[in-house]
Amino acid sequence: MSAPLGTSAEASPGIPAGAHVGAPSGRRFSFELAVHPRSAGQARRLTRTRLTGWSVGEDTCEAAALVVSELVTNALVHTASQVIVCELHDAADRLRISVRDEGCTPGEPHPSPQRPEEEHGRGLLLVEAVSSAWGAQEAAPGLLVWAELPRRSDAARGTGAKTDGTRGTGAETDGTRGTGTAWL
Repeated sequence: MSAPLGTSAEASPGIPAGAHVGAPSGRRFSFELAVHPRSAGQARRLTRTRLTGWSVGEDTCEAAALVVSELVTNALVHTASQVIVCELHDAADRLRISVRDEGCTPGEPHPSPQRPEEEHGRGLLLVEAVSSAWGAQEAAPGLLVWAELPRRSDAARGTGAKTDGTRGTGAETDGTRGTGTAWL
């Protein structure tokens, strides 16, 4: 089966900027999106299709579609990017979603408190709610924002719970900027 137009179906594309050399192996799928109002929807469809092909559970597929949609939307709204690059990395115990933009907005993304009547600004709060960890790092010329979802079908979805029962952002694992993990 060939990859959809504008995507790469390489099993292991090059290691992204900032990745640790000892990163765990797994399946990878990356795709580029032109900046367009329908790009978030296209990202959701490509994500669901690939994860279904990898036999990822339905709950994880739905959470991944939400995360990729929110991260792509943030890149569309908050940057001057012409192209947005998304990557899915399916490891044994987790699914990592990365979205890289071309930058132009100072600072790092962060969830912000919202009033109930506001219609925008909840994307990173949603990402934080369904992810076990998430973070951001500079990836010249822009920013790479990532989130991890538990790969187990029995994982507590929506709680951000770690396997030891505590809630964490992942920052305690390696001290990288954002809410890093040891293999970013």
